[in-house]
Amino acid sequence: MSSLDGTDDVPWDDVGFVISSHYRVSVLDRLSEGPATPTQIATDSESAVAHVSRALQELRDRSLVELLVPEQRRKGRVYGITDDAENIWTVIQTQQMA
Repeated sequence: MSSLDGTDDVPWDDVGFVISSHYRVSVLDRLSEGPATPTQIATDSESAVAHVSRALQELRDRSLVELLVPEQRRKGRVYGITDDAENIWTVIQTQQMA
C-alpha cells in the first residue's frame, strides 16, 4: 500500500541533509535554474562564496551536484544539479520545506 502523497520512494535522508542548511538550499535552488559558477551562485543567493563553496562540496559528496568542467580547472568551475537532486528539490518544493 502506498502513501496518498506519493512520497514512498523519497530519499528522506538526502532531503533532510539539504534542508538542514540554508546554504545547501540556496545552492540547489539556484542550480535548479541551470548550471553556474560558485561566484554566480553566491551573487544570486546573496551568500559568501566560502559558504557556497562548502555547500557545493557537501552536495558533491552526496552526488547531488556535479562539476561540469575538468577537475583540475581552478577558475570558471561550473556546477550543475544531478537528476537525483532535481527529484529531491521537487520534493522539497512540493512539501514546502524550503
